[in-house]
Amino acid sequence: MSRRRIIASGVAGVAGAALAVWAFSADDSPVNWYSAATVSAKTVRKKRPLPTRTEQVANLQAGHTYDLLIIGGGATGVGCALDATTRGLRTALVEADDFASGTSSRSTKLIHGGVRYLQKAIMQLDYDQYKMVKEALHERANMLEVAPHLTRPLPILLPVYKWWQVPYYWFGIKMYDFVAGDRNVKNSYYLSKKNTLELFPMLKSDNLCGGIVYYDGQQDDARMNLAIALTAARHGATIANHVSVTKLYKVAGKLSGARLKDELSGKEWDVQAKCIINATGPFTDSIRKMDDPKIKDICCPSSGVHIVLPGYYSPEHMGLLDPATSDGRVIFFLPWLKGTIAGTTDLPCQVTHNPKPTEDEIMFILSEVKNYLNPDVEVRRGDVLSAWSGIRPLVSDPNKPDTQSLARNHIVHVSPSGLVTIAGGKWTTYRSMAAETIDAAVESANLKPIFRDSQTDGFLIEGAHGWTPTMYIRLVQDFGLEMEVAQHLSKSYGDRAFAVAKMATMTGKRWPIIGKKIHPEFPYIDAEIRYGVREYACTAIDMIARRLRLAFLNVQAAAEALPVVVDIMAEELNWNEAERKRQIKMANEFLANEMGQMVNRASRDKIPINLSKEEIQTYIKRFQIIDKDRKGFVSINDIRRSLKSMGVKPSDAEISAILSEIDVTYHGQMEIQDYLQMMSAIKSGHVAYSRFARMAEMEEEHHERETLKKKITVERSGGGL
Repeated sequence: MSRRRIIASGVAGVAGAALAVWAFSADDSPVNWYSAATVSAKTVRKKRPLPTRTEQVANLQAGHTYDLLIIGGGATGVGCALDATTRGLRTALVEADDFASGTSSRSTKLIHGGVRYLQKAIMQLDYDQYKMVKEALHERANMLEVAPHLTRPLPILLPVYKWWQVPYYWFGIKMYDFVAGDRNVKNSYYLSKKNTLELFPMLKSDNLCGGIVYYDGQQDDARMNLAIALTAARHGATIANHVSVTKLYKVAGKLSGARLKDELSGKEWDVQAKCIINATGPFTDSIRKMDDPKIKDICCPSSGVHIVLPGYYSPEHMGLLDPATSDGRVIFFLPWLKGTIAGTTDLPCQVTHNPKPTEDEIMFILSEVKNYLNPDVEVRRGDVLSAWSGIRPLVSDPNKPDTQSLARNHIVHVSPSGLVTIAGGKWTTYRSMAAETIDAAVESANLKPIFRDSQTDGFLIEGAHGWTPTMYIRLVQDFGLEMEVAQHLSKSYGDRAFAVAKMATMTGKRWPIIGKKIHPEFPYIDAEIRYGVREYACTAIDMIARRLRLAFLNVQAAAEALPVVVDIMAEELNWNEAERKRQIKMANEFLANEMGQMVNRASRDKIPINLSKEEIQTYIKRFQIIDKDRKGFVSINDIRRSLKSMGVKPSDAEISAILSEIDVTYHGQMEIQDYLQMMSAIKSGHVAYSRFARMAEMEEEHHERETLKKKITVERSGGGL
């Protein structure tokens, strides 16, 4: 160990002891309620057990006085909680829904400095824009350092179709590298047309001059948000999801506490706090109006829609940025968790807890995607596996007299009663925003932290301490996990993946030994559901959307896995049958409305069905013969099985051709409505006669022959039907 590390450890140990003494004597209420944070070393794994949600809620109800009560469990809120508790402040955080349930789980997944803002800084000689980019580039490097399991550097290609743009883009991107300085991820570079197409073969080649590649970071946003919250909890913060604030209290005109409500049990109680922080993103104004009903709104919400397409739409390790779409917006096209994210839109919207993607926004993204992919890649509406809308809370600055113009970055505002509001900004700068917010809170409420300055720069996040890029190999060798599952656990939980693996059940197979998948197409296993409950997942939506990312990756797969998820959660949380049904109902509504399932179906249902009642009955019968398991849809495996039962063994090319005809809404699957629409289109001459339709007829004829054989056999044996 170096002399520097020894000194740091020694100083931190003294600080930890001082902090424990302070926590023991600082409150009038019972002195041992607060488990003080020991910022013993930013790189040492905290061994304090994670309190359960029941214990966290009990702490909130115990009558303690907190230094800080933070409202909001998104990126900024949990960042504030971690910053405050590592300074030695007694910290509580409540979130009305779930951690990252709002905008923080619906981002583009990029950790970026803002290359567009740098362009404006240079072109307009705007020093404020430059400072904003400089800060974001520092924070980008910090996120990649403190959570290496949840983040990764990602090369992003800017395709160039005009020669004069080559030096223009090259200079801009080189300036991006220069501003990052020693915090740069990797250096940018120019690619020839040939090399560009080698790295991004899906790209349109007509008039392509080459490409500029630069680096930003990518993350799993909801898991990152949760990891920060868990880190804060391990260091002493009291955090609770599904707890809302219904009222703010004042003494002599200054905020003194709040009325809280447990949204799961319905119980309400009061909590005291010396300072309250409003970190509620799009809901900033609703909390500000609890403090002062007369104030003007400062939030100008904007809807950003993203869609997920199959992974073959992009290379696995390179993204693409189109800086010049048809209406001037920037479109990203990024690989993420074996899928491809495309987005985003930017339209004014209303603040809502349940934002929904619209067909117009989805079609705008698809039309832009078509513009830069080659003709071999047919961009189909049916390839949209999931779609979601996030509300970006642009704000005007209440600190300035002119509140009409929107702030480019974030704002921190302290009201006359002491409410500290942090609003605006972006995911990448959550940590520096939190540090600035806690600075303002300490000053306005005259708090006495052990550490005056923020401790979170370089502070390792939950799961990072023992993680290495090859850690998954130990999971495979020690536990007998499938390699893809082990890689997923390593990247999602970091060094906590071993705790997850210990909860996995036996598969009953020779290999893998443990780890039953909850859906055959994804590496999520049963143990993650049980572990997710310990990570404060309280509802099925918490699980499929944020502990696992299944809802964001494939809405249909999430719906199929839902019964298994609810069954395991019911065991862990002692749900009765009525609660199981309620959870499934709520989760299905979430998938339908917020994850794009309903808008996908609405798009499909626009195709008219021109069939007689008799024809519809015939086709339903054919469909049901193929759908032997009564799932409500048929997959490629159903097709293979049906053909095999008739002695037909199609080639991969023939199967691929069938799929190209039936893949209407879900990747590789067809529902009864799809089948009826396809048969109607065949009847009206809109499409060629379908192999799938012929296969269905063959299956029905085969089924009728088998039924007739059984009837004859029974009659000959003297029996009856």
